[in-house]
Amino acid sequence: MKKSAFTVIYQDEDIIAVNKSAGLLVAADRWDTEAERLDVLVQHSLRYDETSGKKLYAVHRIDKDTSGVLIYALNADTHRALNTAFQNREIKKTYRLLIHGRPQEAHFTVDLPLRADGDALHRTVVDKRRGKEAVTHFTVLETFRQFSLIEAQPVTGRTHQIRAHLAAVGSPIVCDALYGSGKPVLLSALKKRWRGDVYAEQPLIDRLALHAYQLEGIHPRTGQPFVFTAEYAKDFKSTVHQLQKLSNIS
Repeated sequence: MKKSAFTVIYQDEDIIAVNKSAGLLVAADRWDTEAERLDVLVQHSLRYDETSGKKLYAVHRIDKDTSGVLIYALNADTHRALNTAFQNREIKKTYRLLIHGRPQEAHFTVDLPLRADGDALHRTVVDKRRGKEAVTHFTVLETFRQFSLIEAQPVTGRTHQIRAHLAAVGSPIVCDALYGSGKPVLLSALKKRWRGDVYAEQPLIDRLALHAYQLEGIHPRTGQPFVFTAEYAKDFKSTVHQLQKLSNIS
């Protein structure tokens, strides 16, 4: 049975908030024009087409391999208001992620200027002379033998900001092929007395272990606060669960 590309977290006449699956583009990609896209799928689910006269408005993005919460505006007024809120840093964004290693401090901030497309691999790089301001606050939620579950709250919104900041301090995100090793997480590598079939083993997670967990802000029309929270994707949830089990055993 094919997994759902997204689920609806919240919807009213102005906003729709969805929980996106990993591996799904949120908008058109000039390098892969035929790839499945979240915006097209959401429009189809809302029955928005040329005959309806209605339009879906993007107000922010998350990476293709990132799972989690994304919001769209459903009319032009809300689009303008949400764009302004994001630009003015009035929307609080919270991510949950797995990293290599165990940070020494429970709370830490990375304040390093970043420059997009800064090397031959088109990565975002730290550039103290030409980079743009980039600040991310981190909180350690749980530590395991080799990994840590942490929370990230980016103050600024640079391309690949969280990924580049963590790589710069020596704690890349698990399965990040661009900024780290990209090596998948295997139960056989974690469990001392694993007795499975090494040739049939499936990784616990083999994509970027980054989840857009929560968005907080003020509703443009009602003026009431909103909090949209996305449940963990299945692979992310099962990986965290296995790490917790193994941590309790050791």
